[in-house]
Amino acid sequence: MNQMVLVSKLETIERVGMFQRYSLNVEKYTTILLDPLNNLFMNRDLAERDEQYKQLIPYVVLRHGNSVFSYVRGKKSSETRLVAMRSIGVGGHIEPMDQSLFSSDRDMYLEAARREVNEEVKVDTMYREQVVALINDDSTEVGRVHLGIMHIWDVAEPNVTKREGLITQAGFVRVEELKKNLDELETWSQIALEVLEHPTIPRWSAVMPGEIFQEAQHDL
Repeated sequence: MNQMVLVSKLETIERVGMFQRYSLNVEKYTTILLDPLNNLFMNRDLAERDEQYKQLIPYVVLRHGNSVFSYVRGKKSSETRLVAMRSIGVGGHIEPMDQSLFSSDRDMYLEAARREVNEEVKVDTMYREQVVALINDDSTEVGRVHLGIMHIWDVAEPNVTKREGLITQAGFVRVEELKKNLDELETWSQIALEVLEHPTIPRWSAVMPGEIFQEAQHDL
């Protein structure tokens, strides 16, 4: 595998402040980690084995009402260690293709997040986007080499469909139903459910007549 992915040194994250499960202090971390002085592109094969680095992963939760888009990772998923696990996060690695001479580090990151979502699902509706948390789980092999940046896309309508091969059993599921079967969820998704229910995270609200959904409510 010759894929190059964006990583940050573990010592850089530790300098900002290491945490387990999640942190809502998004700006504190992203200001440092998205600075080119504090990250680099690394061969993914090496990054998957070197716990001195964390791969930076956009992790996008698509929400409509009290439901979120959920799916099971299929056999063609690039992260083989999570195959057959249920997830509520869509996203993946940041690659050199996401860079542009004319974009800021923030724009590069957001473009990567949208590209990764588009590779896995088709979002045929307007949405409101927020970047709400960072996710870290050092209790698993895959978690020790990844750091998630959690987004919420509040979709105007539940018009989201999977793209063939990457994911299976896809659709919107009520949060209450997912909580009944936590052991079926990958760890990051279990943590993301906690974030969604945190009292400081805005709840989804129905679109009022004449309201226009904006695609740029970011907190990076």
